[in-house]
Amino acid sequence: MELGSYDAELRETAARLSDRGRGILASDESTGTVGKRLVSVGLENNETNRRDFRELFYTAPGIGNHISGAIMFHETLYQACEDGTSFVDALRAQNVLPGIKVDRGLKPIPRLNGETYTEGMDGLAERCQNYYAQGARFAKWRAVLKIDPALQCPSSTAIESNAIGLALYAAIAQANGLMPIVEPEILIDGNHPIDVSASVAAQVISAVYQKLHAHRVILEGTLLKPQVRLENKSMHTFRLVLYVFRITDTKVWISLIFA
Repeated sequence: MELGSYDAELRETAARLSDRGRGILASDESTGTVGKRLVSVGLENNETNRRDFRELFYTAPGIGNHISGAIMFHETLYQACEDGTSFVDALRAQNVLPGIKVDRGLKPIPRLNGETYTEGMDGLAERCQNYYAQGARFAKWRAVLKIDPALQCPSSTAIESNAIGLALYAAIAQANGLMPIVEPEILIDGNHPIDVSASVAAQVISAVYQKLHAHRVILEGTLLKPQVRLENKSMHTFRLVLYVFRITDTKVWISLIFA
């Protein structure tokens, strides 16, 4: 693989975000979602209140001791604290990397029993360039699949289309300086046992990494956001499954550990 101009920075960003003892703050809720939280405490959903809400998190003393990165919404990346300090600079001052959500939500795949794909490819390269210029150093894209054995979900079509979408996003993000977080979310709704959930997860993650490899994505310059596989919401037992990965040039091996 040819080395690109951002390759070293992408690897460094991935290493910083996965710093031991620190996590990533998901603060990328849409304007509407944040508005629901504000309204629930009697506040109007306007830009000032949304900014004040975010500022509470980004300027909390010592947040950098616990948080390595913060995923932001488009509006938030361009906002500033009440004193004029940009949110990007406020986070950097506490050793927190700014990140950005770049997908534009889910849409149904026609004739596939409610399975979905993720929108946001149009203009993605240009948006990534602008986000990098604004100070973002990583991105997040969420794909969603559901388990429904009666409807044969997730279908091979949904798995492949979402894996391709995640890989293409990751390649575009890396080409423009943003380290991609890859999120193939598998919903826990249903009455299937954890064995089915774990099997689907292994199939989905394997497909995603095959497509990442095919798109020549620098794997060490990415982060995977998997889920701890719990028994689904309709079951009343508490088991989980952890993943162990081994990646070669041609295959992704996934071991499942039940607890």
